[in-house]
Amino acid sequence: MRQASITRATKETQIRLAVDLDGTGKASVATGVGFFDHMLDLLARHSRIDMQIEATGDLHIDFHHTVEDVGIALGQAVRQALGDMRGITRYASLHLPMDETLTRVALDISGRPFLVFRTEFAVAKIGEFDTELVREFFQAFAINAGLTLHVETLYGANAHHIAESCFKGLARALRMAVAIDPAAAGEIPSTKGSLGG
Repeated sequence: MRQASITRATKETQIRLAVDLDGTGKASVATGVGFFDHMLDLLARHSRIDMQIEATGDLHIDFHHTVEDVGIALGQAVRQALGDMRGITRYASLHLPMDETLTRVALDISGRPFLVFRTEFAVAKIGEFDTELVREFFQAFAINAGLTLHVETLYGANAHHIAESCFKGLARALRMAVAIDPAAAGEIPSTKGSLGG
């Protein structure tokens, strides 16, 4: 059972979160940040990872702490659910089109966290959501999940489409990378004999 639950409580946020890597993409998301909820719903549905996320935070200040802390907790949950990573496909890459936008995502469930994020937004906000928080989420998630993650938007104009292509691209890459490889089930996909350490 590749499942995990995380509770994170700070002076800035309170988060309860659960994931099932072998789910069907069911999502129950409530962070108080509408656009972010939309992106997390996309992440769950396209990764086929069941996610339950409840977060309350200091939204009267801004959305930064809530978005970053959800990224931290979600990354920790995914890493915990992966266990020793036996049998996973590990690598994935794809191009994700969203209307006029095209984003490339490549990841390695390596245990060596690193983010390359080459995506720019022409506007500072999508509604009330600060576009710079897209990168903050990806950074927090990648570091805590132990991913080497590369995200690059090759072209695009609409900020909503750009953000959505990044989240959907991550989702689809996760879906492939966490999948059990039938040809290598039971094996650790590393010449070192271990991942994530």
